[in-house]
Amino acid sequence: MLKIAKFIAHNATVVNITGSRLARPTNRFYAQTGSVEDKNITTRDSDEPIDITNPFEKDPQQCILCKNNITPHYKNVRLLSQFQSSYTGRIYGRHITGLCKQKQEDVERAILRAQQCLLMPGYHKDLDFLQDPKLFDPERPVRPHKY
Repeated sequence: MLKIAKFIAHNATVVNITGSRLARPTNRFYAQTGSVEDKNITTRDSDEPIDITNPFEKDPQQCILCKNNITPHYKNVRLLSQFQSSYTGRIYGRHITGLCKQKQEDVERAILRAQQCLLMPGYHKDLDFLQDPKLFDPERPVRPHKY
């Protein structure tokens, strides 16, 4: 609000009061040099909108893999195990992981390939990775289910 008030006070001229296109600015430079008509200065109409950035605009959301520029690979078992349930071995869905569609598909393909290559177990999470920090909380999904 203060920026708008400063902007209006800085750009306030006789145009706003009289409605004419030529104005006498309150700047001391023009006060010393003479009349404004000699300079042929025209000001903006008071009806024109002011360009201000939207203060309510949110930053675009990115998934954790896109934000850090990580591509899932089937040999990176430690990363892939984060997206697998520790009890059932089931792959968590997008509504729980918060991944974008492309990265979720890449993670699913990489997990299935790692399981086919016997790098990851299929029905439980490897015990070596149980103490790893969590990327998300499966109990509190990013986008909760309707049911």
